[in-house]
Amino acid sequence: MADSKNPTIAENRKARHDYFVIETYEAGIELFGTEVKSIRGGNVNLKDSYCDIKDGEIRIIGMHISPYEQGNIFNRDPLREKRLLMHKKEIMKLAGLTTREGYTLIPLSLYFKGTHVKVCVGLCKGKKLYDKRDDIAKRDAARMIERTIKERNA
Repeated sequence: MADSKNPTIAENRKARHDYFVIETYEAGIELFGTEVKSIRGGNVNLKDSYCDIKDGEIRIIGMHISPYEQGNIFNRDPLREKRLLMHKKEIMKLAGLTTREGYTLIPLSLYFKGTHVKVCVGLCKGKKLYDKRDDIAKRDAARMIERTIKERNA
């Protein structure tokens, strides 16, 4: 999704900690001009945001875009629901998958692709506390191995 030509604007790191990411999808996002200008300034937060599907439309809820300082009367509500732009078949597929127990749609990152703002949406399944502990233990073990190798080579 995001790469060297399309740098990431905002990332939802908490999502990868709290959920297993099963699949990722790229979606456009319907924004107003002052919101895009604010995003270009990096004034966006994906923490605690999620996606919901209603009436065949997918919306992102809880994404905070700070008001643009020079936007005056054209600024919108920072927490308003924003519509995501995806193909109808993809939305229907995701609607079917999210009705299953434990699956949810979480925005993982926000980035520019050309002049358009794109969202990487993940189909996720919630982690249990013991899963989170396992991930922390694996990360610590990998860190210890790296440290040991570095000390032996030095």
